[in-house]
Amino acid sequence: MMFRHLARQFTKLHHQAPVFFGGKGYHVAAAMSSTTASYSFATYSSKRHYSVKDYPVANREARALKTTFDLVDPNALATPPHQLTKIVATIGPTSEQLEPLQKVVQAGMKVMRLNFSHATKEEVELRIKNLALCQSSYDFDGPVDKVQDVLATLLDTRGPEIRSGKLAHDTSGHETISLVKGNTITLQTSDKYAEQSTDQNLFINYSKLHKCMSPGMKVLLDDGAVILTVTQVNDADGTVICSIDNSGELRSRAGVNLPMAETDLPAMSEKDKTDIKYGLEIDVDYVAASFIQTADGVREIRNYMRQCAKEMGWAPDRPLPLIISKIESASALKHFDEILQQSDGIMVARGDLGVEIPIQQVTNAQKEMIAACNAVGKPVIVATQMLESMAKNPRPTRAEVSDVTNAVYDGADAVMTSGETAKGKYPNETIKMMNDIIFSAENYAASGSLGSLYLHHSGDQSLYIGRKDAATAVAKGAVAASFANDCKAIIVLTDNGALPSLVSAFRPNCPIVTFCPNSKMARQLILTRGIYPVVGLQGLKHEEEKTTSAIKEAERMGFVKKGDSVVLVYVEKFGEGTCAHFKLADVPKSF
Repeated sequence: MMFRHLARQFTKLHHQAPVFFGGKGYHVAAAMSSTTASYSFATYSSKRHYSVKDYPVANREARALKTTFDLVDPNALATPPHQLTKIVATIGPTSEQLEPLQKVVQAGMKVMRLNFSHATKEEVELRIKNLALCQSSYDFDGPVDKVQDVLATLLDTRGPEIRSGKLAHDTSGHETISLVKGNTITLQTSDKYAEQSTDQNLFINYSKLHKCMSPGMKVLLDDGAVILTVTQVNDADGTVICSIDNSGELRSRAGVNLPMAETDLPAMSEKDKTDIKYGLEIDVDYVAASFIQTADGVREIRNYMRQCAKEMGWAPDRPLPLIISKIESASALKHFDEILQQSDGIMVARGDLGVEIPIQQVTNAQKEMIAACNAVGKPVIVATQMLESMAKNPRPTRAEVSDVTNAVYDGADAVMTSGETAKGKYPNETIKMMNDIIFSAENYAASGSLGSLYLHHSGDQSLYIGRKDAATAVAKGAVAASFANDCKAIIVLTDNGALPSLVSAFRPNCPIVTFCPNSKMARQLILTRGIYPVVGLQGLKHEEEKTTSAIKEAERMGFVKKGDSVVLVYVEKFGEGTCAHFKLADVPKSF
């Protein structure tokens, strides 16, 4: 009856799309235009404000539940192998060797972050080589001859930075100057001060500093260790005079933040251009673009990658790295709608963001950005200080556990570690703990009435769905069927990444096992919530043969077991166009 009801709804929404019943179990399909080359995402409207009631989180529903312990099986303490929320881990000196990296991978890392603010070319090459050795292989008989753990790489650029100059007489690189509360200091942009900074004249390497500052604005030195207040701006010589708000020591070439100021820094420094080109040479899967301020910056980076690919002789249809825009300034928040539209994903970079805007507003901004990314079906990473205490301690603080948990409830596709795994004492334990927290949060969200909240959120609030097309109807119907029938997996057969991403946008509570035609597509899907890509089945021609083989391989890989219900989602030719389908099936007792 449920599928008949869905069929009526699809017919009502898509009067030109045929709806079929047949085969083994009910089967829903929707025709697609022959001109449809890919499934595009709806555009996030800048006019919509995402209030707390719109978020796909537990806030409203939790009040109707008794206690966590009523919902969680106390015996279910072991972490299952297929979490929905992914883990991005920064790999550095304490985790780059093969043995510790293998442990980090086994603990649950899916994407390796390469921080190009610090890493050398030699270090990057070592980490790439060892990551390849970590990909354990499973040999099967049949259409999928070899299945590898899909592990992706993310290149994080340094980005255009504003820094102070070299201190006068600093020959060792470790000298400091003392800045005293109440004193006056002049910020200089003339090159003659570049290596002659003192406690009275401090060089800043941004020539247009005076154009974006006004009296009363703040200047933060060395991540806020010393705070200045602007008292006077001199357009004639470009100097900015400030009073010192607190005493502190300042080193050479310290970072400078200008909260609430709008700068016109380029999207890429010369170092970024060199690093991005190198990233294409080693075939990274994602580029996390630091200090993105506007959508033009995203376009500039994408055009530069296209230029590099052309110079390197890449085929026109070879995929470029996906661009993950890091939101870490007031300017980026102001232009967030346009940045999101041009980006492939978003990173909520809370470190610099917490310096650029009032720190008490960071959580609000995080929730707004996650909701907006969920609304258009683009992946979002929450980063910075998630389990920072585990850099030194084997257990996190309770506040850190709550932080990771709430990122999962908010709808993050991935959570990220930084120094904890790059230079901390417990990289393996950090990832295992993060995986355990994710499991606990997802188990809670899947219990009671929380499990269907994402679906009602997307459908009733119309956040993601502004359009009514065949692919959307099939994706939403597939997720509805998975909830209604307690399915253990949604299996997607695809030759592009848009269909599984669309399924993920409706936030099912089970893995989305996606059979891809190549490893690049698989790696560029691994960041998205719930998607477990597998390379295989492209040699099979008949859809029934493909679907049967897909169920068989999903069972062999441990996603499902005999007797479980699954939803199959696939696309086949339909006249001159294509037809998207989903159908409910049970894993056979024997193949």
